[in-house]
Amino acid sequence: MCRSIKTLRPPVLPEEATEDDIRAAALQYVRKVSGFRAPAAHNREVFDQAVDAIAEATAELLSGLEVRGAARRAG
Repeated sequence: MCRSIKTLRPPVLPEEATEDDIRAAALQYVRKVSGFRAPAAHNREVFDQAVDAIAEATAELLSGLEVRGAARRAG
């Protein structure tokens, strides 16, 4: 588990995750899995595509989650 990746869903994150939050988490994931902090020029395209795909999947996941009892706990 990459410790730099934060939980992005409420109520852990008090407000809705921003695009920047989601992209940062995706970037950390790709860095961890690939083993590269910054890819070489010949790997840049595939690295960036992976970050985009993971950010998109993360946004879809977060928008589809139903967090039961979150409103009750927040108040």
